[in-house]
Amino acid sequence: MDQVFRALADDTRRRLLDRLHEQNGQTLGELCEHIAMTRQSVTQHLALLEAANLISTVRRGREKLHYLNPVPLHEIQERWIDKFERPRLRALGDLKRRAEEAMSDQPSYVYVTYIASTPEKVWDALTDADLTAVYWGHSNVSDWRPGSRWEHVRTDGSGIADVVGTVVESDRPTRLVATWAAPADEGDPGRHSRVTFDIRPHADIVKLTVTHEDLNDEGELRGISAGWPAVLSNLKSLIETGSPLPQEPWLVPGR
Repeated sequence: MDQVFRALADDTRRRLLDRLHEQNGQTLGELCEHIAMTRQSVTQHLALLEAANLISTVRRGREKLHYLNPVPLHEIQERWIDKFERPRLRALGDLKRRAEEAMSDQPSYVYVTYIASTPEKVWDALTDADLTAVYWGHSNVSDWRPGSRWEHVRTDGSGIADVVGTVVESDRPTRLVATWAAPADEGDPGRHSRVTFDIRPHADIVKLTVTHEDLNDEGELRGISAGWPAVLSNLKSLIETGSPLPQEPWLVPGR
């Protein structure tokens, strides 16, 4: 929190966050257009925001895209605001919802979390059918080789897959990329979205970045924006404590 408050204390850094709130997924050049200072100075400000986990970055070809990460702001809200003013200020929770139209007209979603674990354990938690069944309510089933099919199968014994796709990249334990579609849309490439899991060591912990892109519309973005934080919070709890959250977060009233 000390890093977060130091980052927010500077007007330039607050304006950079405002710019990303208005339009997420901007390059350094795009951000510099609205800040009256050198690229080097803007880069230094962005580095401080990234160190405070207020922004995350994703490489797209030669470009480095910057995304607002509202998780620390949400934690400030819960600790110092919500417990006093929850009825009137609940709308601040909407900062969890991020929509960006960076490289195309299709919306995308980026979520970053930090987990006290190893990259190998985080990888296994994302790909092991038994582990995903514990915290996700579905089993992720595949051999996880590039080009292989994967399925998101219900754990009620029905064998129904609610999501299917193809493994695009598989580099254990640092990067996994797969397409994502409803079974009815499997034969229509235009209805596929794409999920990337970047798993990076971060000192003694792990930085997990989930990027869900090429979403079909704002309605799908809203669903993804509510789903990923719940699933990844449950994953984090399972890895760090040995148990998922006591309630399935996607079933908590009001969320």
